[in-house]
Amino acid sequence: MTPGNGNATVRVRNLTKEFPGGILALEGVTFDAPEGELTTLIGPSGSGKTTTLKIIAGLLEATAGDVLVQGRPVRGPGRERAFVFQDFALMPWATVLRNVGFGLELRGVPKAKREVVAREYIAKMNLTAFEDAYPHQLSGGMRQRVGLARALAVDADILLMDEPFASVDEQIRRKFQEDLLRLLSEEKKTVVFVTHSIEEAVYVSDQVVILTRGPARVSKVVRPAIDREGASQDIRRSRAYLDCVDGIWDELRGYLEG
Repeated sequence: MTPGNGNATVRVRNLTKEFPGGILALEGVTFDAPEGELTTLIGPSGSGKTTTLKIIAGLLEATAGDVLVQGRPVRGPGRERAFVFQDFALMPWATVLRNVGFGLELRGVPKAKREVVAREYIAKMNLTAFEDAYPHQLSGGMRQRVGLARALAVDADILLMDEPFASVDEQIRRKFQEDLLRLLSEEKKTVVFVTHSIEEAVYVSDQVVILTRGPARVSKVVRPAIDREGASQDIRRSRAYLDCVDGIWDELRGYLEG
């Protein structure tokens, strides 16, 4: 496995994580997430994908190894990183406007300014009509849009996304994938993305990091050679896309059967 280029925004080096009771989740995980690209972590259940993401976020401490973000070691959460949770992590008592602006509120941004920014990202997520709604009044897909808008609103350089589309149906999931690529083309963020879906990984990613079954190691790094200029349905039917999906499945199948 080749570590990558020197412009990587996130560099993971020999990452090891042991939980109490001697449970070894990660062992020597090494990869780069290059600046301005979407890197996906994929692997069998229990392969340490979310654990790796949380260590990059500074929400968990590694047992050994290093994570460098923009050349600096991670010692905890930082403003240059924003986390998009699988379960949305919205405040049930707060409106969409307040939820989207909450990260800015924590940073001490004045109310008037943070509401301007929040409204901008609410509009980008096609949620303008729901600014005053509460999470329980929204569908699962809409709540996830609120979570993504909140992450984008803080203008972090790096988005860390933990299976962000897992709780929505396939039709909405495909729409979210397209929306994500469109937003990233505008926002120019670096993304580390976790998914169980090979098809999703190939469709959205600049590179896919395949993890072994725990204790996780990096099995292979794949860069899908996908031309994303065409229509979504044409991309998903293309030989390059289908071959890449099959190649990743072949790599993973051994860990599932072993």
